[in-house]
Amino acid sequence: MLVGVVSDTHDDIERARAAVAHFEDVGCETVIHCGDVVAPFTAVVFDSDAFEFHTVRGNNDGEWALQDAIREFGDYRGESAELTIDGVEIAVYHGTSGTLTDALVACEKYDYVLCGHTHERRHDVVGNTHRVNPGGLPFPGGDDSYHVATIDTESGDVTFVDLD
Repeated sequence: MLVGVVSDTHDDIERARAAVAHFEDVGCETVIHCGDVVAPFTAVVFDSDAFEFHTVRGNNDGEWALQDAIREFGDYRGESAELTIDGVEIAVYHGTSGTLTDALVACEKYDYVLCGHTHERRHDVVGNTHRVNPGGLPFPGGDDSYHVATIDTESGDVTFVDLD
């Protein structure tokens, strides 16, 4: 199964639409947003018949209407989530605390720890746990273009795609 991973869309509706189009084109059955969707008008872009949608709250997701909008078509998981998808154990956390993110990776309970916040794409492996940050909107100190990631639950492959 192919899982799409996106983070830090920050109300950039065109990039959110590009992410959804990519996930639909490659056949993702599940999409996970690692937080900082920001507003309901961006959230609804992820309403797709092609995939299940899960998200956690980011540090810029302060609007309470956001969770209601997402719950109309997907799962709003609050601050963090534990998901089992196709037998793969996944933790999802925005990543606001690097210490907490590191602890989720180090405990080796999960096959994947998905996070965002830094706007820097990252994939590293500690023991048997993959940490994946798809990146986010480009800004100084982060990535220079907008990326999303896919995870193949059968092969374990993590692929980043530049959407800019």
